[in-house]
Amino acid sequence: MTRYPRDLTGYGNDLPTAHWPGGAKIAVQVVLNYEEGSENNILHGDDASEAFLSEMTGATPWPRQRHWNMESIYEYGSRAGFWRVHSLLRELPITVYGVATALARAPQQLAAMQQAGWEIASHGLKWVEHKDMSVEEERQQIREAIRLHTEVTGQPPRGWYTGRCSMNTVALAAEEGDFLYIADSYADDLPYWISTGGKDQLIVPYTMDCNDMRFAIQAGFANGDQFESYLKDSFDMLYAEGQTGHAKMMSIGLHCRIIGRPGRAMALKRALDYFRQHDGVWFATRAQIADHWMKHHPPKRHLRPSAMDRQVFVAAFGDVFEHSPWIADKAYDLELGPTHDNAFGVHSALARVFRSAGEKQRLDVLMAHPDLAGKLAAAGSLTPDSTAEQAGAGLDMLTDAERATFTTLNETYMSKFGFPFIIAVRDNSKASIMAAFQRRIDNDRATEFGEACRQVERIALLRLQQKFAQ
Repeated sequence: MTRYPRDLTGYGNDLPTAHWPGGAKIAVQVVLNYEEGSENNILHGDDASEAFLSEMTGATPWPRQRHWNMESIYEYGSRAGFWRVHSLLRELPITVYGVATALARAPQQLAAMQQAGWEIASHGLKWVEHKDMSVEEERQQIREAIRLHTEVTGQPPRGWYTGRCSMNTVALAAEEGDFLYIADSYADDLPYWISTGGKDQLIVPYTMDCNDMRFAIQAGFANGDQFESYLKDSFDMLYAEGQTGHAKMMSIGLHCRIIGRPGRAMALKRALDYFRQHDGVWFATRAQIADHWMKHHPPKRHLRPSAMDRQVFVAAFGDVFEHSPWIADKAYDLELGPTHDNAFGVHSALARVFRSAGEKQRLDVLMAHPDLAGKLAAAGSLTPDSTAEQAGAGLDMLTDAERATFTTLNETYMSKFGFPFIIAVRDNSKASIMAAFQRRIDNDRATEFGEACRQVERIALLRLQQKFAQ
């Protein structure tokens, strides 16, 4: 058995209706990362200086040394950049990703955040990499971050974002924090639920593209106009989608030392002014979005085939291909994961087994299907699925003449091809089934064998869609 943990499907084609307040066409969520005073520094007990997200292209850590230039760049964020951004955003409901040790070193900035009514989520204990931490070390970092955040701000954080996280971060945060939401994901334009840390955890995804961090990387923004243009284009696309009923969330990521520079702050101002010119724009904190999602889209229990044991999996899906549980048994050994926990995912696994089987095995599957309106139907011996399918197409209510025609066609077809006529009756009416019967009976055997196999796969998909809809 192989299980692949990543969910590469998400909502797929079945997008939920966001129901943003007031019928808003877009939710705009601005994050201000407050990290200054928590970056790598030997003053903070770290082994080297910071080298990440600054004006210095190609900066490297200085082991066992302080880095005057790097420190002063970060200090610009707390001394000047914060206040410039605060003046631009203080009337908006925004979220601060506050690193606990940075907040502890910024009493005036923290007071300004709270006076503005901003949400202050936790951005961890220190602005350092978590990827090489042991599970227990990272767990202790999360616990201490929550403790210090609560001590400094007066209340525990409702949201969490590490940023420089490990593969264990989300599960540990879910276990330790009792958070309304976790933001360590860039996987969607809408909030979504995952099962981790022993519970259903809401994820409110963040962004790396609508993010001023791209001023600090070589493949990023070179000037304010580029940032402004990108924000406007992102807004326009999401706003247009919202006008068609598919409202989404736009995340914007800011850093005091980056967007707080005058030439960049003006670009942010122009973009915000542009957003405000549109009707149906909901500016919200991440906690407000999470509360809304919790109310309108609570976690739902659904079939999770990738989490089933073999016996349960075969019992659930062994009848999808008529009387052929061996297909489900073999499919169980494929690489399944969350992306298979839906009708299309299970169908993909089952169909792969069917398609890779030899002709004799596939013929056995075809032979397992009953004649349409044939003897088994008359005797009431069809499987429940086949009974419902044939009844849905009206094949249980034939006139004597129609029944005689079907009987003759069944016998002629079986005599010519050596397997029963198969069609996905849920896609058809009695008349279209009859027309297909009369058309396909003129095919050669190879063509008709291929068509019958395709119909078997289609029947399986329709059955799975019904199972997952229940």
